[in-house]
Amino acid sequence: MTQEKILPLTRQLPVMEAFYSIQGEGFHQGKAAYFIRLGGCDVGCVWCDVKDSWDESRHPMQSVSTIVGNALGHPGRLAIVTGGEPLMHDCSALTAVLHRSGFSTNIETSGAYPLSGEWDWICLSPKKFKAPLPGILPLANELKVVIFNKTDFDWGEKYASLVSPGCKLFLQPEWSKSATITPLIIDYIKDHPKWEFSLQLHKYIHVP
Repeated sequence: MTQEKILPLTRQLPVMEAFYSIQGEGFHQGKAAYFIRLGGCDVGCVWCDVKDSWDESRHPMQSVSTIVGNALGHPGRLAIVTGGEPLMHDCSALTAVLHRSGFSTNIETSGAYPLSGEWDWICLSPKKFKAPLPGILPLANELKVVIFNKTDFDWGEKYASLVSPGCKLFLQPEWSKSATITPLIIDYIKDHPKWEFSLQLHKYIHVP
């Protein structure tokens, strides 16, 4: 094996958790997927449901070889890299080895850091706490806006106007307020049909 192929295998990333499940949100909802959740995030969403991911130092470093080897133990070939904020890390080696191993690569990111890696699907979920970098906006395949209060609709429209015309647009209720926010989203989508509803299906069917 050439050094060019060996080096990506030995690169290390902080992995909070990795698991095989079903994608519960957005465009790829319902598909079997292997999730790779990287540690580290400074975006600071007050309603984040994985705050344990924020401190990168709490999570063990794993080689790309180990990460992809674990993924290969499952039949699905869709890999979703999430966080935390995965773009705090250089994802080039990880996506190269995932592609070499037959995986499609998806990323879920706030866009607050420069894009690295080769992605088949980019889900951009911008946050008010740390704005996305302009360079990622035209590259997003999916814009997922979490609605926490009524002002978030106008904020979401701002980013809908900046992504590419083919980008899929989703509105998703913040989980703790879903009972009150969901009816607002339904009414909003009926009046603005370019948007689609994103439901956190995994929380209803009780999978990770």
